[in-house]
Amino acid sequence: MIDKIQHEPGKLTREALKLWFKHHLKYTLADDKFSATRMDHFISLALSVRDHLVNKWLQTQQSYYENDVKRVYYLSMEFLIGRLLTNNLINLGIYDEYKLALEEMGHVIHELEESEVEAGLGNGGLGRLAACFLDSIASLGVPGYGYGIRYEFGIFYQKIIQGYQVEKADNWLRVGNPWEIPRPRSLFPVKFYGHVESIQDSQGVKEHKWVDTQDVMAMAYDIPVPGYKNDTVNNLRLWSARSSRELELEYFQSGDYFQAVQNKHESEIISKVLYPADHNQSGKELRFKQEYFFVSASLSDIVRRYKKKHKTFDEFSNKVAIQLNDTHPALSIAELMRILIDLEKLPWAKAWKITVNTFAFTNHTILPEAMEKWSLELFSRVLPRHLDIIFQINQDFMDQVQERYPGDLDKMSRMSLIEENHTKYIRMANLSIIGSHSTNGVAKLHSSILREKVFSDFHEMFPDRFNNKTNGITPRRWLKGCNPELSKLITEYIGDSWIRDLSGLITLQEHINDPQLIARWREIKTNNKKQLAEYIQKTLSIEVDPNSLFETQVKRIHEYKRQVLSVLHAIALYNRIRKNPENFKTPRTIMFSGKAAPGYAMAKLIIKFINCVADTINTDYSLQGKLKVLFLPNYSVTLAEKIIPAADLSVQISTAGMEASGTGNMKLSLNGALTVGTLDGANIEIMEEVGKENIFIFGLNADEVVEKKQSGYHPRELYKQNPELKEVLDMIQKGYFFGQQPNLFQPILESLLDHGDPYMVLADFQSFCDTQVKIGHAYLDTDTWTRKAIINVSRMGKFSSDRSIKEYAENIWNIPLTPQG
Repeated sequence: MIDKIQHEPGKLTREALKLWFKHHLKYTLADDKFSATRMDHFISLALSVRDHLVNKWLQTQQSYYENDVKRVYYLSMEFLIGRLLTNNLINLGIYDEYKLALEEMGHVIHELEESEVEAGLGNGGLGRLAACFLDSIASLGVPGYGYGIRYEFGIFYQKIIQGYQVEKADNWLRVGNPWEIPRPRSLFPVKFYGHVESIQDSQGVKEHKWVDTQDVMAMAYDIPVPGYKNDTVNNLRLWSARSSRELELEYFQSGDYFQAVQNKHESEIISKVLYPADHNQSGKELRFKQEYFFVSASLSDIVRRYKKKHKTFDEFSNKVAIQLNDTHPALSIAELMRILIDLEKLPWAKAWKITVNTFAFTNHTILPEAMEKWSLELFSRVLPRHLDIIFQINQDFMDQVQERYPGDLDKMSRMSLIEENHTKYIRMANLSIIGSHSTNGVAKLHSSILREKVFSDFHEMFPDRFNNKTNGITPRRWLKGCNPELSKLITEYIGDSWIRDLSGLITLQEHINDPQLIARWREIKTNNKKQLAEYIQKTLSIEVDPNSLFETQVKRIHEYKRQVLSVLHAIALYNRIRKNPENFKTPRTIMFSGKAAPGYAMAKLIIKFINCVADTINTDYSLQGKLKVLFLPNYSVTLAEKIIPAADLSVQISTAGMEASGTGNMKLSLNGALTVGTLDGANIEIMEEVGKENIFIFGLNADEVVEKKQSGYHPRELYKQNPELKEVLDMIQKGYFFGQQPNLFQPILESLLDHGDPYMVLADFQSFCDTQVKIGHAYLDTDTWTRKAIINVSRMGKFSSDRSIKEYAENIWNIPLTPQG
């Protein structure tokens, strides 16, 4: 019976769904209603949903082979996919049926959704963007695959102990992953170390052999990725490291049990943790090996798939598009050259043309310290053949630069793949640009800075290769999934076509003066805030007022994102309330959440700073609950889905010119939060869409930041001239927020006052405070505030990842789109 139903996916009656669920509980988990736990019930549900996915997945993959379509491969070190149950049910169009079927069996779908352990496959915006893109690629029917690493322990589980971030292993696989399909037959050797031997064949052509290598096996795990209510199910393929020698029996028999499994341990450590700390040489080497590990396995798989249909490589770039999500997969350029030259015996010029026409590069940063580079010593030891190839690429490129700009040694130095300092490095961003036919930024301002400043030499030489593709988010997860009541309300007014075409939200504006819509909108927001308040009470034992303004700054902790500016404003509010409590009309709950990189000392100190200020403010009962500050630990997709629907104010205050795009700003606006932000990243484009009157912009713009630094910026003068700022900084200096160790936050003060305030926190302090006063007043007019929220939501159509992917497909990948649904 179950077999018959599985092959007739149209038979999605409630009884059939119950049968699927019971089948897996009994025959897959060997459980029954007497012994099964809630986790068992979740796994049974997930496996039954996966059955639906597999049917469509097999049909999708077969159609790709039969039609010999061009495929896009999205290579990323991170895929922050979040929980998958709700998303998969929504995209399959069977959420409501499963909900009712579960209720009839005595289960609450929300409780099972909460049982799912979030996959530890990413950290921040880079990984979440990759996940949104996979959703849109499938929803648009684009033949696509994601490639990454199956991290056994993710990045880390964040605990806050005495105000400090403490990293714990994120053992997200402890109960297994019901969505993944192990592929032990999809096993590829990945080579490291060794040396290169050069020989001449019988025709006098030089050949290169990479020999005496240490090999690690890459085993594939597949996760189906369904499109929204179409027949497409694409694939996310993640690689897990396996030893080529599981057990050295000779050592084992002699009693040396550690040595017997040492090779297994050293091999498999590659896929244990995302972004191992790289402040020491062993950490750098492990991270470097991680990048090559997933690149090598992915390219081997891509070439294998292409060769199933093609005997030559003449059509390779017409059938394969590879998108590099930042510089982490940049080694794939050298790896494809190695495959084409060493293994497939193509001449250099032809291999290089194929390579450039195949690859496209997305840059995600303008910060110099975030531009990846690897030492020649590390390269020559770990990947000697790739270093040879990079040297040749660089030589050919330098010849082109010399011919185009004769005698311009400075330009040659800037554009070279090799940084010629005391220690020589390979510049991975330069390799990515040279080896790709397209380089894109992820917001208009970011792309402009790349063209005009960061990569201006390359843009001058290759103007047609540079373009902008503003980031986007999937509305399936970031409105329909995380905010179901608001989603239902919107659909009631304008229909549900917006789920597939987010630009349809614009018709919501026709109802902007409908008092019933305003009232129901505000009621849904209040209920979302109450749910978050309950979570805060349960997690932190802090009581917050759902009627207060919920101000949220939720993102990776970094100095340029300026969480410090928000804390300084919170201290200023604290002082104002204590001095004039009757003048403070708008109660606030200021929320922070985000992880600091384990090796980033200042970011970790900022977390302690936030928590110390929060402790002081939250225990001062003279405030009468008018101000609360809190830090929610272990920020994740799951936590974001609780915070974002409840937020009133979205804090996007990075130093102008430093944020590439941001997508948290889009998610919060799409859920009805108003934005306070600088003219940075996608904030500019959000302002253009929603209108200046529906967003709160403050501070220096990118040009003004540069001008101020060049003209001589003296933050101590601001400190002396601004009494409120001086009072705030003096309190920190005197240890007001951590009396046991008064000098604890001295590094923060020194950065602000003595080291030039590199992120212009003090320069923007007064403007931020003044704008926050306006926000406080605006929030008191609830109808106007709600109308502004509705306008924000209605004008967010541009920021769908569907729009982003359409632009990639049409302008970069050259893949035709067909109507879906």
